[in-house]
Amino acid sequence: MHEATDAFRPLQADDPPVVAGYRLAARIGAGGMGRVYLSHTRGGRPVAIKVVRPELADDPGFRRRFRREVEAARRVRGAYTAELVDADADGTPPWLTTLYVPGPSLAQAVARRGPLPVPAVLWLMAGVAEALEAVHGAGIVHRDLKPSNVLLAADGPRVIDFGISLAAEFSSYTATGSAVGTPQFMAPEQASGGEVTAATDVFALGQTAAFAALGEPLYGEGSAVGVLYRIVHDAPDLSRLPAPLRPLITRCLAAAPTERATPAEIVAWCRQELGRDADAGAGPAVWRDVMGPEVAVPGPLPEPPAAPTALWPTRPAPVGPDGGRARRRRTGLVATAAVTAGLLVLGGLTWRVMEADGSRERRAATSPTAGTGASDPASGGTGAAGEAAPTAATEREQEDGAHGSGGPDRSTRDSGKPRPLPYPQVWLDAKKSVSFAEPVERKNHKGDIRFGCEGDNCYLDSRTSVITMLYGKPGADLEACRIALDGADSRRLPLAGVAAGSEICVKHRSGDIALLVVQVKSTALPRGGFSFLTADMTIWRKP
Repeated sequence: MHEATDAFRPLQADDPPVVAGYRLAARIGAGGMGRVYLSHTRGGRPVAIKVVRPELADDPGFRRRFRREVEAARRVRGAYTAELVDADADGTPPWLTTLYVPGPSLAQAVARRGPLPVPAVLWLMAGVAEALEAVHGAGIVHRDLKPSNVLLAADGPRVIDFGISLAAEFSSYTATGSAVGTPQFMAPEQASGGEVTAATDVFALGQTAAFAALGEPLYGEGSAVGVLYRIVHDAPDLSRLPAPLRPLITRCLAAAPTERATPAEIVAWCRQELGRDADAGAGPAVWRDVMGPEVAVPGPLPEPPAAPTALWPTRPAPVGPDGGRARRRRTGLVATAAVTAGLLVLGGLTWRVMEADGSRERRAATSPTAGTGASDPASGGTGAAGEAAPTAATEREQEDGAHGSGGPDRSTRDSGKPRPLPYPQVWLDAKKSVSFAEPVERKNHKGDIRFGCEGDNCYLDSRTSVITMLYGKPGADLEACRIALDGADSRRLPLAGVAAGSEICVKHRSGDIALLVVQVKSTALPRGGFSFLTADMTIWRKP
């Protein structure tokens, strides 16, 4: 769950010194979920602690998924995995800790020395396949197996980063159409937003092994859209691979998931190819050659000195012949009591004033005459046609039935202040749309934001919301969207001028506002059915 580096970086001003009792010694790296730090157990064993990004930690849905993933990861016990040591999905922020693996990632090793020899690739495939057996046996699909998530320790590879893996039994999230992963190492079903299973990880293992043997991704470099298209539609060119590796990697990369080799079959095949070396334990010698020079791991930080027992040093007051110290002490106690009493009185008055103000606010909020906005759902106001203006939530209820009273939209509306709610990697295509209501991803075309194509022209449109595109520097926020949406009236946005990184603002007629930051746009072949758009979405609910 961490990515090894050739050097540890010192902590920065925005890094915490301690997380849940773990003193942080250095920064290791960062990933999609958050930052990764080096720390140590009380016995001095190095561990990697991953701290979740604040915008994800604020999302109740993410916390629920993270909690399930942690519970599933606790069940993983394998010789080729980085074992979960500790975690707190309810922490502020959430975090998890795994054993630290002192070695480079496969990506770093290949970048440093070039393609690996055939025996090293065989040992790699056997070790990673054994790790997948442990992962899948715990009901987990990794979903993002790639060279940077395979660390090379002195005794073999370690599969890491279950941060975006999902417990297989929680299939509702897996089936939302969100293509989570890295484009160059996705399986066809994953690239097209289909069902993700254990066989998806086997395809990624085949790509990872090919990368190790070739020194570059099997499906080439370039734009994510181009790579994904080749994965879905083209057979890989395996002629460049060393002959001993082709049969096994061919099976791993079968287009149909059911035709791929199982992890157990991969281990057996690799042992057969390695022959006597497999039984003689020749793996460590291979890894020493591949790993390169060993990197020194910083030791535990010393414990901080104990805090002083008094805030200020005290000096005994001189005693006069008339007992002056005692009188001054009595005077000081009387003065202190008087100040304390004054603070209590003032505090009581302040509490009563705040309580009175709060009562007035509560009465105003529950008054049937509070609010006169035509579209304010709390006001009972009417729109131009004399009907109550629908909210995103009520539209969802009308289309699919009541969806419960919980969720982030209710807590945010009750708070009285818009709070950004992140929804990473939402997927839109001809059959999947996005809604302002929970759950935001819809497996139909009835959501508030829809994707469509007419001929060679693709677009986003909506029945309930206005849409506009931002121009200028990236990093838009709620205020930027409010300014851009002021006076906007278009409910369709052509995608011809949209690219990765483009920012799109959407305002629902309830007042909710969404910002979409485009990640991948594929509209080159709309007639072929391989057109879609993925984006990181943030929603601000109207108070």
